[in-house]
Amino acid sequence: MALKVGDRIPEILGVNQYGEEVKTKDLAGKKLVLYFYPKDNTPGCTAEACSLRDGYERLRAAGYEVIGVSKDSVKSHQKFIEKQDLPFQLIADTDTTLNQVFGVWAEKKMAGRTYMGTLRTTFLIDENGIVEKIIDKVDTKQHAEQILDDKLR
Repeated sequence: MALKVGDRIPEILGVNQYGEEVKTKDLAGKKLVLYFYPKDNTPGCTAEACSLRDGYERLRAAGYEVIGVSKDSVKSHQKFIEKQDLPFQLIADTDTTLNQVFGVWAEKKMAGRTYMGTLRTTFLIDENGIVEKIIDKVDTKQHAEQILDDKLR
């Protein structure tokens, strides 16, 4: 069952790069950019993370906190954050629980091969933990702009 616009996000989102539990109550009063991506240190995922890094201060000025989610491990997230100088948390959803709750864990195809993987998707969540918008056509190189431009319309 996938979350949709108007749904409340779960109370516990998962474990971040420090092994700490990320809870929605700790984000109360903040809008949230919760972005799901397939894999640390791959070209598209790095471009997306760097776009959000480069636009981070503008996103914060617009009232957003940014959190990324992939099925990579805590250790992988630590290395990715360090290598790309990311100023935001990454959730290690190693068992894909959060991916499944948000409906982004799905069958994918590449080079004639079928496999399960994360659909690159971003959820914009209001101060009360309610999904406001879902971006499923992510522009990895301009993702921060894509979010900010949409909010300015």
